[in-house]
Amino acid sequence: MLHVVIAGAGIAGLAAAVSLRRAGHHVQLYEQSSLNNEIGAAITIPPNASRILLAWGVRPQDWRFVLAEGASAHDPFTMGKTMDFGSKGSAEKIGGAPMYLSHRVDLHNCLKWLATREQGPGVPAKIHRRSKVAAFKFKDPEAPSITLQNGEVIHADLIVGADGVHSRAAEAVLQHKVEAIAPQHSNICYRFLIPASVLEEDPETRHWNITNRSRMRIFPHNDTQRRLVTYACRDNTVHNFVGLFYDESARLGTEDWQASVKVDEIVDRFKDFHPYIVKVIRKAKDVKRWPLLYRYPLKRWHRDMLVLVGDAAHPMLPHQGQGGAQSIEDGLVLGISLLGARSRNDIERRLGIYQDVRRNRASVIQILSNIGQDLAQQLEKEVLPYLDKDKIPTNPAQIQQFNFGYDAIQAALEAMRRHEPGFSLPANFFDEKVVGVPPKTAVAVQRTGASLPHCRSATTDAGPAAVEIS
Repeated sequence: MLHVVIAGAGIAGLAAAVSLRRAGHHVQLYEQSSLNNEIGAAITIPPNASRILLAWGVRPQDWRFVLAEGASAHDPFTMGKTMDFGSKGSAEKIGGAPMYLSHRVDLHNCLKWLATREQGPGVPAKIHRRSKVAAFKFKDPEAPSITLQNGEVIHADLIVGADGVHSRAAEAVLQHKVEAIAPQHSNICYRFLIPASVLEEDPETRHWNITNRSRMRIFPHNDTQRRLVTYACRDNTVHNFVGLFYDESARLGTEDWQASVKVDEIVDRFKDFHPYIVKVIRKAKDVKRWPLLYRYPLKRWHRDMLVLVGDAAHPMLPHQGQGGAQSIEDGLVLGISLLGARSRNDIERRLGIYQDVRRNRASVIQILSNIGQDLAQQLEKEVLPYLDKDKIPTNPAQIQQFNFGYDAIQAALEAMRRHEPGFSLPANFFDEKVVGVPPKTAVAVQRTGASLPHCRSATTDAGPAAVEIS
C-alpha cells in the first residue's frame, strides 16, 4: 500500500484518486481552489471515457448526463447542414459505450463522489482545499514530498502532478521551464450557458430547444478561423456554447475562468452568422473569455517518484472534445499500473509502463485537438513521431474511430501482462462489467455540403460487447 499525494483535484486528479484508491493505495489530494465555483461550462464524455465511468458504477441519470444523439456541422450563414458526424447510437457503435454531454461541475462532482465516498473499495480519498502546491521534492527515495504555499511539507511514497497547463510538476519532471504557446488556428475562446427555459420564453428562440436537444452542432467558418459549438447538458435544461476564433492582437496569457466580457463582444464577433444564431447568443447573461494555450507533447511523463496526469502532461484545446476523457484514461491506467507496487524500483518500473501506455496516444490527440476534425489532415506531419503513418487519422470518421474505439482498460492490462504474465485486477476494482470495443469500423459520416473535406462513410451493425476483466 502506497501513500500517494496528488497535486490538483480537477478531473485528472480525481480520476487518478479513484483508480489508485481501488488499487489499494491511500490517496490525499491538495487543491488550490475552494471547489465552490461552477466553472468551465460543459464537457463531453465520449465512449472511451464513459466505459470507465460505467464500469466504476456511475449511473448517468444520477449526474444528469445527457445521452448524445450525434453531431453535425452547419453552414454558419444559412444554418444548412454540411456534414453529419453520426446519429443516435453511432458513437456507441464505434466505442461500445454511449457518449454523454455533461455540465463540467456535474462530472467533477461525480468523480469526487467516486474518490471520497465511504462505500466502495479501498480507503476514501481526502481532499484538502485552498492548498496550493508550491514545490515538489521527489528524488529522495526516503522522503518524496510537496511543499504548500504556506510552507507546510507533506511527505508521500509517490507524488502525482495534476496541476494543469501551467504545471510546476511538469517542469520538475523535465527539469526546465515548460512554455505554453498560442495555437495557430484558434487562440481565444468564449464560453457561456443559456437555460432552455430562457429560450422557451421567446417564440423567436424556443425552436433551439428542439433542434439542439441531445445533439452537438458545430457552425464553422474556416476562412475567418471562427466556429461556434453548442450542445445541451443537465437533462437538456441548459445549452452550452463555445465560440472559438483567432485574434492576432491577443497577447499570450493565463486562463482566467472568471474573466467575464459583455454579451455585445461575442455578438459583434459572430454578427455575420445567421440572424437566428445571433438572436440566441443575445440571450446569454454571463460570457467568459480566456486565451487558449497549447504545449508541445512532453518527452517524458515521470521522473523518480513524480508522475504527471491530465493537462499537466498534455493540455488540449477543445476541438476534439477529448481533454476530460484523456484525463480519465490517465487516471485509470495509472491505478492499474501501480496495483501491487511497493518498492521504489517497482514503482519506477510501473510508472514506465504507465508512460508507455499513455504518452503516444495522448500526444496524438493533443496535436489533433489544435484544429477541427474537418481540418485534421493539416496536422499529419506533427502526428507522425507518435503514430505510424498508415494509422494517422485524417478525417472525422477516422478520428472518431481512433478516439472512441480505444479501450484503456484492456491496453493497461495487456501492458502489465507483458511484464507480469499473471497480472490480474481484484474483483472489486470495477463495480460493473466493462463494455468492450466492437470490431473496428469507421463511423457513418454523411457529407451534405461541398465546403468540408470528403469523409469515408461506412456503417456497422456490430454492437457493444461486455468483457470479463480479471
